[in-house]
Amino acid sequence: QVQVTESGGGSVSTGDSLRLSCTTSGRLALGWFRQVPGKEREIVAAISWGGTLTYYADAVKGRFTISRDYDKNTGYLQMNSLKPEDTAVYYCAARRAVSGSYYTRDSDYTFWGQGTQVSVSS
Repeated sequence: QVQVTESGGGSVSTGDSLRLSCTTSGRLALGWFRQVPGKEREIVAAISWGGTLTYYADAVKGRFTISRDYDKNTGYLQMNSLKPEDTAVYYCAARRAVSGSYYTRDSDYTFWGQGTQVSVSS
């Protein structure tokens, strides 16, 4: 069983930044998803095990950056220029890497964190 632990959420104002962290272990591809009440969970960003391939949802391109630190077994989601519409519970997801690619569907992932709330006020 792979443990996925998120941290870094909080309440900020429009234009502020936050960095979410996701601690895992193993040869894993990572993804960040978010969900608001009444809506389906959506992909935000994903990164391959090797870190060379990344994916961003259109809504966050140019504002969010996904990365990973292998020495710390930690993945990150740097969120800049936050908007009220970014308000959601953010989840880190992981799956064992069987290829060098990233994964964008929540059904692709096996292990999930508990979620961390991000609230952006106008």
